[in-house]
Amino acid sequence: MAASSATTVPSLDKVDFLKLQNGSDIRGVAVAGVEGEPVSLTEPVTEAIAAAFAAWLLDKKKADTSRQLRVSIGHDSRISAQLLQDAVSRGIASAGLDVVQYGLASTPAMFNSTLTKDDAFLCPVDGAIMITASHLPYNRNGFKFFTNAGGLGKTDIKDILERAANIYSIFLAEGYSVKKASASLKKVDYMSVYTSDLVKAVRKAAGNIEKPLDGFHIIVDAGNGAGGFFAAKVLEHLGAITAGSQFLEPDGMFPNHIPNPEDKAAMKAITQAVLDNKADLGIIFDTDVDRSAAVDSTGRELNRNRLIALMSAIVLEEHPGTTIVTDSVTSDGLTSFIEKKLGGKHHRFKRGYKNVIDEAIRLNSVGKESHLAIETSGHGALKENHWLDDGAYLMVKLLNKLASARASGRGDGSKVLTDLVDSLEEPAFAVELRLKINQSHPDLKGGSFRDYGEVVLKHLDNHIASDPKLQKAPVNYEGVRVSGYGGWFLLRLSLHDPVLPLNIETPSHEDAVKLGLEVAAAVKEFQALDTSALDKFVQP
Repeated sequence: MAASSATTVPSLDKVDFLKLQNGSDIRGVAVAGVEGEPVSLTEPVTEAIAAAFAAWLLDKKKADTSRQLRVSIGHDSRISAQLLQDAVSRGIASAGLDVVQYGLASTPAMFNSTLTKDDAFLCPVDGAIMITASHLPYNRNGFKFFTNAGGLGKTDIKDILERAANIYSIFLAEGYSVKKASASLKKVDYMSVYTSDLVKAVRKAAGNIEKPLDGFHIIVDAGNGAGGFFAAKVLEHLGAITAGSQFLEPDGMFPNHIPNPEDKAAMKAITQAVLDNKADLGIIFDTDVDRSAAVDSTGRELNRNRLIALMSAIVLEEHPGTTIVTDSVTSDGLTSFIEKKLGGKHHRFKRGYKNVIDEAIRLNSVGKESHLAIETSGHGALKENHWLDDGAYLMVKLLNKLASARASGRGDGSKVLTDLVDSLEEPAFAVELRLKINQSHPDLKGGSFRDYGEVVLKHLDNHIASDPKLQKAPVNYEGVRVSGYGGWFLLRLSLHDPVLPLNIETPSHEDAVKLGLEVAAAVKEFQALDTSALDKFVQP
């Protein structure tokens, strides 16, 4: 079980642990070789983070420490997965907790392992760690943490990283050596439990038919991430034909395309596969399967606003009038689709899947019913599924629709899905431009990029107020959202980076340029703001 470096004592560098925080995740560089990106997730750093999570968990579960606590560990297909899994295992074991390794797994499965009640699979566990960096390049990796209350939030992650820094300082003072994890380590095939639950969900929705997808041709593109299981372990068990499925083998170098349902090349790959194989449906996952998208039999992409519209249609059939919570960059057409066509309520909130999910939970707590929280990125969580953003479960909801349509006599494949979003108004033109903040520019006067960005947004807000052609969104939770020229724009501050993304959607390119010019005029005096992408866009 010891890592290959068991005989060597790694030299320890000073580490700024808080820089590893990425919202409610931890992210860093795990593989050397990319210029300018030194390794930050070393074995000792990883071990310290895992030991810190164990200490945090012991504090949380104080009332329950009459027994040994258990932590499950899973990973996606990244090339650094094994090394980090071993280091995480040592960190958990060093704190006296039992370790259960799942090997290749999906992020949603890790959360599920805190809920499953099955002694044979050592479930439920008290905490779970997923080793993943989602769709980031091969040299990156990171961690997501769960208890049965859900994914940990920003404040918990900060707490864990502060604890990790203290543990690491002991390594610095006393020396660090790679020790074997204790005998408390077990290995379990938990993915078989998770996939069996997905299969049961589809069978149940179809009236307990054994093979409700019999004869459907459905293609999976896993992008060489962790989602390859969906073809053989879910779809084939339900009777579907999966010939033509691609990139199911885990390969952490991601040789075919980035596993990301927002990536144009990835969507093109699954669309082509559906058309080439004359399939009924295509399904694509991100690396750790917490995001997904689909393609219908005509090659029409069901992602971003379309996927939100489709999921809203399905959820509002089951829960009429419910509130759909989305991120801030969703289109005006989606609002009118949810509210006027479907009779639901659209609550447009902030970017960040955790923000969207937490807002849906908050709304329910104050008596405003919500059953779906979903981001344009493909993160979608349902109340019925414990508010877990699970890409595979979202696709199960689509499969349920296919299966029940078939059971009621419809024989036109994925058209049942496409029909649900037929009346969604989509913009003729959409663009995202990124305005970067130069953090070393004297215009920041030593302040943070976040403070500078807020000043830019306030200035834009004031500029808009004096222009009769433009209308500020009456309800808005993030940045400055404005309607005009038949469309809208949103300028907001990125969650983690020194960037102000500008989203514009309009009936034409010409109208988008008009909105772009309004923004350009308002921000031109900010010297530290790199507006080159916007300047290029609005040039005649």
